[in-house]
Amino acid sequence: MRNIKEAIAYIEDKGWSTVNFGLSRTRHLLAALGSPQSDLRFVHVAGSNGKGSTCAMLEAILRAQGYKTGLYISPYIQKFNERIQVNGVCIPDDRLLEIIERVVAIADAMEDAPTHFEIVTAMGMLYFAEEACDIVVLEVGMGGELDSTNVIGAPEAAVITNIGFEHTQWLGSSLGEIAAAKAGIIKKGCRAVCYDGAPEVTELIKDVCLKREVPLRIADFSELQLLDESLAGQRFIYRDREYNLALLGRHQLFNAALALETVEALREGGRRIDEEAVRRGLMSVKWPARLELLSRDPLFLLDGGHNPQCIEALTQSLLSLVPGQRFSVVAGVLSDKDYANMMDLLMPFAARFFCLTPESPRALDSDELCGYLRGKGAEARSFHFDVEAAIEKARGYAEPILAVGSLYLAGKIRDIVEP
Repeated sequence: MRNIKEAIAYIEDKGWSTVNFGLSRTRHLLAALGSPQSDLRFVHVAGSNGKGSTCAMLEAILRAQGYKTGLYISPYIQKFNERIQVNGVCIPDDRLLEIIERVVAIADAMEDAPTHFEIVTAMGMLYFAEEACDIVVLEVGMGGELDSTNVIGAPEAAVITNIGFEHTQWLGSSLGEIAAAKAGIIKKGCRAVCYDGAPEVTELIKDVCLKREVPLRIADFSELQLLDESLAGQRFIYRDREYNLALLGRHQLFNAALALETVEALREGGRRIDEEAVRRGLMSVKWPARLELLSRDPLFLLDGGHNPQCIEALTQSLLSLVPGQRFSVVAGVLSDKDYANMMDLLMPFAARFFCLTPESPRALDSDELCGYLRGKGAEARSFHFDVEAAIEKARGYAEPILAVGSLYLAGKIRDIVEP
């Protein structure tokens, strides 16, 4: 491989399987690399919504305490390197190229070819071990029990964020089945933390923890109180302690409560985490494309919400942050998402729509999205893959801009509208 661009293209385009549950291939890769995961300690995070935000908060808190942190996330927004970070810094191109070459050399020789995600998971483990991270915040890709990240032993904390209907063709058709798959990251010897969501999910997590003799903390949202909010952030109280959160959206307060419970679990396990580090971490945390303020004048908001749950949370935030405001909405969605429900939720907030086609094999063509919106009486124009033209046209109107619908578009939008 001659350069980093060629190397990334190789692991993204070679044709590795995208979904093939099981741990054997990842174990084979890691064993051939010297089992780097064995030298690491983890906070393992699974769930449907809020995984990335919760991971970002925990990493920021642990780094503020002075720990050398690893962060493994997906997908990336602008650059592949974002998926593997140490102390908040993306893996450099030269190290990424070297690690890709080492891992791909093993993967290419495997009879049972690994998936793309399994290859990247092995890359992350190798980098974190070679950088001697004190603790790694590890986001599950899909599910939990058979996700490649679950090759690790018992983490210091297994965190279950809000669970909803997603990936039903792989994880199951009921919330209980989906929750059971995600609860697979809970192992004897760890501590567990759970978002208090649907009752059947919380009860299942309780039962799993009881059977595996794992102490469980559940975020108590009755102890959560919003004090004030603005486009600069939020001030809130959780369990009688006051915090400032840099992230926007009231739904992030629930993720913050979950992160705070995880901090308590880590403390119970022997980790030193001072209250001042917690406050500094929450006040400084960044998480791109999640109700992100790209510009104040003119107002430009970016949100990668990609299912009705996310869009409902977004619209509730808009009601409180910019009441009565309508937007020029730049939107693109994937065809396997419930885009009709998503667009119906957005319509009361939209003066007009500028439709795009995300760069994904699963993308819904912008003409089809445009046709749906027009059929509902909305003003809509199709721009296919031309993100710059859509934004330029949206800027020609008096209303502020809201870009929404897919993380596959967020990177291109951030390239054009740098925050």
